[in-house]
Amino acid sequence: MLKHRCLVFDHDDTVVDSTKNIHFPAFQNTLKQLRPDITMEMNDFILHCFHPGFSDLLSNHLSFNEEELQIQESNWLAYVEKHIPIIFSGMKELMVRHKEQGGNICVVSHSFSKNIYRDYEKNGLPKPDLVFGWDRPEKERKPNPYPLQEIMHQLDLKPEEILMVDDLKPGYDMAKSCNVPFPAAGWAYNIPKINDYMSKQCDFYFSKVKDLYNYLF
Repeated sequence: MLKHRCLVFDHDDTVVDSTKNIHFPAFQNTLKQLRPDITMEMNDFILHCFHPGFSDLLSNHLSFNEEELQIQESNWLAYVEKHIPIIFSGMKELMVRHKEQGGNICVVSHSFSKNIYRDYEKNGLPKPDLVFGWDRPEKERKPNPYPLQEIMHQLDLKPEEILMVDDLKPGYDMAKSCNVPFPAAGWAYNIPKINDYMSKQCDFYFSKVKDLYNYLF
């Protein structure tokens, strides 16, 4: 019997190893174009995404105007279109077993839905039942509770029947607002400030995909 009928995954740095190979290089290209006097290390980029979030990084920390935000998004999409991230070892086996036992898989991410579906297909993962990506209106993106509320509504689930897996604080905040159990995905990078917060605040902290697999099965 499944511990949780539905697994809700973040995408980047939870299912696919993408920030260091795709999102940060794309961001660096945008900085060189729009803010050539500013440099940022990858760990600082991830920390900004952790809290207060990527949107805040662009709008407040870097003060991008509407035109610059559009340039950033266009640069990012163009880079993502040409680069397919690989999944973390053990993730396919976990998802396949969950689906074989009748479970649902959903995705709540700050990546675009079409790229999420592509990454799942190219990496041989089961097609997600529902995806809530960056293409949604802002009020329907995490950390807002809408994605989890809609998953519960569409799939007729209770909070305890869901497990939300994410590596960053916006996912945790969303899960907490809906009383959904939350394990932190700690296998993509090693940043003490993030590790310390997530290990103390979250229901579980897993440093390897295998640890999540063992918890579920």
